[in-house]
Amino acid sequence: MSNSSSIRHFLLLALADTRQLQLLHFCLLLGISLAALLGNGLIISTIACSHHLHTPVFFFLLNLALSDLGSICTTVPKAMHNSLWDTRDISYTGCASQVFFFVFCAATEYFLLTIMCYDRYVSICKPLHYGTLLGSRACVHMAAPAWASGFLYSLLHTANTFSLPLCHGNALGQFFCEIPQILKLSCSKFYLREFGLIMFSISLLFGCFLYIVVTYVQIFRAVLRIPSEQGRHKAFSTCLPHLAVVSLFISTVIFAYPKPRSISSTSLDLALSVPYTVVPPALNPLIYSLRKQELKATMRRLLTGWFWKY
Repeated sequence: MSNSSSIRHFLLLALADTRQLQLLHFCLLLGISLAALLGNGLIISTIACSHHLHTPVFFFLLNLALSDLGSICTTVPKAMHNSLWDTRDISYTGCASQVFFFVFCAATEYFLLTIMCYDRYVSICKPLHYGTLLGSRACVHMAAPAWASGFLYSLLHTANTFSLPLCHGNALGQFFCEIPQILKLSCSKFYLREFGLIMFSISLLFGCFLYIVVTYVQIFRAVLRIPSEQGRHKAFSTCLPHLAVVSLFISTVIFAYPKPRSISSTSLDLALSVPYTVVPPALNPLIYSLRKQELKATMRRLLTGWFWKY
C-alpha cells in the first residue's frame, strides 16, 4: 500500500512490447504529430496574416486550431519519447501537468465548437444581423469565456484528482496520464467526490450537446425554406465542416469512455484512446481547409509568396 505523498513518478502503459513495434509506433506518432502541427500551424498563420480573413468564422477557427495544437503537444511528445527510448516513467508533476493541459484543451475545444454552432445559426437564420450579433468585440467576449471555462474546468478536475490518496501502486493502464486511470489507483472510499464532479461534467457536456442539436434543427429548418436549390446547397455546405468536426470529436470520445465495464480491458482502452487523442487534431485542419475555398486560396498565396521570398 502506498499513498500519493510517497509517489514520485508513474509508469505509463507501453504502446508495444517489442522494439520493432515501438519504433514503428514512434514513426506513426511522429508523422501524425507533424501533420497536426503543420495543418494547424498553417491555419493559424494564414488567418493571422490575412486581414480579409479576420471574420467571426475564421476567428473561431483560429482558436480551435490553437486548442488542437495544445492537445496533441500535451500527450504525443511523451509517448514518442517513451517509444523511442523504451521507457515508461513520467514524473508526478509531469503527470499532473499532462492531465491539466489535456483536459484544458479538450474542454476548451468542446466549448468553442458549441460557440461555432451559434456562429452558423446567426449566419443562416439571421444573416441581416450577422455583423451586429457577431462583431469583433462579441467574438472576443464569447471566445474568452470558452478558454476561461476550460481552464477552471481543468483546474477543478486536476486538483480534485491529485488530492486523492493513491493506494494501489503507480502503474497506469494508458500511454498518457488520464483521470480514469489515476482514479483506479485511488482508495475506493474516495471515489464519491470525483464521482460527483464527473456527474456535473456530464450534465455540462450534455447541455452543450443538446444546444448543438437544437441549434442545428433550427438551421436545417431555415435551410429547407430557402427557395433555390443552389442557395440550400451553399447554406448547407457552410455547416458541413463544423458538423464533421463535432461528429469526429464526440464519436471518438464516446468510443473511448462510455463503455460497459464488462468489455473494458487495457488493450481496448489503449486502442480506443489513440484515435481520440491524436486523430481529431490532425484531421480538423484538413476538414476545414477542404471546404473553405477562401482559406485554401489564401493559404496557397501565402505559401507561394514565402517560397519565392526564400
